[in-house]
Amino acid sequence: MHKQEFLNALRERLSGLPESDLAERLSFYGEMIDDRIEEGLPEEEAVAQTGTVDEIARQILTETPLSRIVREKIKPKRSLRAWEIVLIVLGFPLWFPLLVAAVAVVISLYAVLWSLLIALWAVEIALWAGALGALAGAVLYFAQGHTPTAIAALGAALVLAGLAIFLLFGCRAASVGIVKLTKKIALGIKSLFVGKERAK
Repeated sequence: MHKQEFLNALRERLSGLPESDLAERLSFYGEMIDDRIEEGLPEEEAVAQTGTVDEIARQILTETPLSRIVREKIKPKRSLRAWEIVLIVLGFPLWFPLLVAAVAVVISLYAVLWSLLIALWAVEIALWAGALGALAGAVLYFAQGHTPTAIAALGAALVLAGLAIFLLFGCRAASVGIVKLTKKIALGIKSLFVGKERAK
């Protein structure tokens, strides 16, 4: 792929970004390719070393705040006609509740995911606290001469500690998974606003 093809593809993929951001990113990658060409690389190889359009677009979307993308997307490209304004005002009772509902669904999805993760870590902490409490009870019962009760408490401490260790792996995996999932959801929402327009 040649430099201009690469930049055109990147412009098309990021067409919903604010124009200043888009120009800055295209200039950055254009200069990067030019620097590699000056170092003696052929143009196609310099473009290939820069990365794929999809990888770069994904990285740029991840770094760009959603509020800037939405602000750019809803900014009218031309002044609205009278009939469009009337239609927006008359449609307000329909589109506004739908917009609020969509935002509420996304927020509640995030809340549920993070609440599950917090609950999982709370169970992990409770298991460790129970193991330590049972161990302290075992020591106390041994000191008082209640050996059978002390052995039972020690067994309970070992079972709780084993469950806590076992659950720790699940908590760590769930944490990593939920962080990745929330990033993918955010990236998916940003993708709805970016790259849908075709370059003219």
